[in-house]
Amino acid sequence: MATKKIIAICQSGGEFVANKDGSLSYNGGEAYALDLDEQTLLNDFKQELAETFHSGVDGMLIKYFLPGNKKTLITISKDKDLKRMVNFFQNADQVEVFVISEEGAARNISNMPASRSSRTTVSEAVVPVATPVNMSHPDDPIDTMMPTDASPVGTVVEHSDDRHRKAAMQWENTITGVDQRFRSFPEFREALHKYSIAHGFTYKYKKNDSHRVTVKCKSEGCPWRIYASRLATTQLICIKKMSARHTCEGATVKAGYRAGRGWVGKIIKEKLKESPNYKPKDIASDIKREYGIQLNYSQAWRAKEQAREQLQGSYKEAYNQVPLFCEKIKETNPGSIASFATKEDSSFHRLFVSFHASISGFRQGCRPLLFLDSTSLNSKYQGMLLAATAADGDDGVFPVAFAVVDAETDDNWRWFLLELKSAVSTDPPITFVADFENGLRESLHEIFEKCPHGYCLRYLAEKLNRDLKGQFSHEARRLMVQDFYAAAYAPKLEDFDRCTDNIKAISPEAYNWVIRSEPEHWANAFFGGVRYNHMTCNFGQLFYSWVSEANELPITQLVDVLRGKMMELIYSRRVDSTQWVTKLTPSMEGKLQTETANARSLQVLLSHGSTFEVRGDSVNNVDIDHWDCSCKGWQLTGLPCCHAIAVFECLGRSPYEYCSRYFTTESYRLTYAESIHPVPSLEKPVKSELTQIVVTVTPPPTKRPPGRPKMKQAGAIEINKRQLQCSKCKGLGHNKKTCNKAIKNDDASHTDLVISLAAEEET
Repeated sequence: MATKKIIAICQSGGEFVANKDGSLSYNGGEAYALDLDEQTLLNDFKQELAETFHSGVDGMLIKYFLPGNKKTLITISKDKDLKRMVNFFQNADQVEVFVISEEGAARNISNMPASRSSRTTVSEAVVPVATPVNMSHPDDPIDTMMPTDASPVGTVVEHSDDRHRKAAMQWENTITGVDQRFRSFPEFREALHKYSIAHGFTYKYKKNDSHRVTVKCKSEGCPWRIYASRLATTQLICIKKMSARHTCEGATVKAGYRAGRGWVGKIIKEKLKESPNYKPKDIASDIKREYGIQLNYSQAWRAKEQAREQLQGSYKEAYNQVPLFCEKIKETNPGSIASFATKEDSSFHRLFVSFHASISGFRQGCRPLLFLDSTSLNSKYQGMLLAATAADGDDGVFPVAFAVVDAETDDNWRWFLLELKSAVSTDPPITFVADFENGLRESLHEIFEKCPHGYCLRYLAEKLNRDLKGQFSHEARRLMVQDFYAAAYAPKLEDFDRCTDNIKAISPEAYNWVIRSEPEHWANAFFGGVRYNHMTCNFGQLFYSWVSEANELPITQLVDVLRGKMMELIYSRRVDSTQWVTKLTPSMEGKLQTETANARSLQVLLSHGSTFEVRGDSVNNVDIDHWDCSCKGWQLTGLPCCHAIAVFECLGRSPYEYCSRYFTTESYRLTYAESIHPVPSLEKPVKSELTQIVVTVTPPPTKRPPGRPKMKQAGAIEINKRQLQCSKCKGLGHNKKTCNKAIKNDDASHTDLVISLAAEEET
């Protein structure tokens, strides 16, 4: 069996330099490639090295780095050491070997920090060691070699006698000279850009058109030139003339090299793919370290945007794909609704999507209850996402429909509700939990006229807090909001009155605000719909978390990411439910068992009719024929309360017969019976397969402003931050230094003092 050979990159005459991370790099000198295998003897190898580098064998030291360790040099002193090195690198095909004298080892390694120039900066990194590419003979010198690491490595270690940059050595041969050919001018320009970085100079175009390119060094008086033009009768670009000598010595680069965002975008693209949250400041730091190019924050941010567009596709192109994308959704998911609208200038206006699996699942197994809410998008052209989510039988989020719109307006909400009405059935009537602003109150009443509208308690509490701010202390506002929530959840009128009386005791104005806020739309004691004790519209937090993960994507990709998440959710919940053996879903089964345990201490007074009296801490009346209890727990939740269960046990009936059908395992499985299918990716807009007409959709006119986007937080109201309170006038929102009343009082005191003194003079 033949012994495998590896190539030893043998280097001598340079020096080791310590990097910032403690690793070592070898700079300068000469390098040659020699063959090695397990049978090679150390003395033979040394003799060949001596002949190659024209040196003696005596005092020769041979060292190498272990794989993945650039901090420790291993010495080869016997045949076994050499064989061990070959075994270490038998899967690598090549190994770096450093040939130094004992004197040189003492100078370059032991005194390494002292060998670095005082001009070397800490942030500057080191050039990678070269390895052969397309070697035709093992003795070819290092000038035919390329770096071992495919990833670009930092800027130069700048010594007083070596000022030119050595970063990006892998690009030093992207331009080789006359007769070199390229497939296009963009390819030539990119090669030229890399070549200039590797050789440390900047350039400018004298001519730059579709037929020819003439470039010169930007430094005044430098003779470097290059001329390329299209090769006759072909599409190839050929370098016709090149003056490769520079006299500027990279002075232009010392003054500052500005890289185009397109070039930086290409460099960081792969890293951005692995780390989507790659920060602009880290991009600037990496480019400075690896290429010696200084970027400010804005340049790094724009480069990231361009790299993101290269990875995700063009935002502009995505809007143009919307018509075809809607057709593909309906084609791959029959029964789905996917519609869009543009403005008169063909700019994007809104897009509505509801998959057939969502429509069917809501109709078959979900409660007639929908939560409407919105969240902002952080893509290049901003926009808002409107959504309608439902609650499945296990109180899990079930997305029904969503829309991407250019802005959250009354008109867009009205359009969304009209599209939603075509997807859902209003028999039985649907209870909506939503904000009362943004035109929702009027639009819901008009489009879903027989459907109750429960105001979102979170938005109401935020409005109450805003209206009271500046009038009351933090503690007073906290207690009023707390009583407001208690009033909303209160099941009976007397409980509601007690909570609002607590508010009235703090402030009659706040009490009047609560009474005027239409309690019939938010208080359990008055609300006519069935919302199963869900009081806020941010129930669909799971869905909005998906949006936040993908809200910077182009519009078609955003929709497809949401589709994929919904597809996985439906599949996983369908599979999970096959393991359930209870009649009710797990969460509802747990609630029923809790009520059953509470029922054991209750006393039931039997009756010949359907109404029973149940005694415990309080006395409640239960009507089993009408599924009603005076505690209101049965009506509010859809599950029998402990008082009703106590009656069932006395009558020998099963409480499962009196649970809402929406909580059964059977209904849950119906909710997730249908699947969402993949939608094929769109490479570019084509003619509509149905209309054979190209529909053009352009981006909306509004672009994302500079600065960090402000996210709409769908959470509980925050009233924990205390307001400033003046120690002089006891007012809120200012301190004693900025107190106007204190200033006026001081002025008044001063005036009184002047009058008093004047009166004393007259007497």
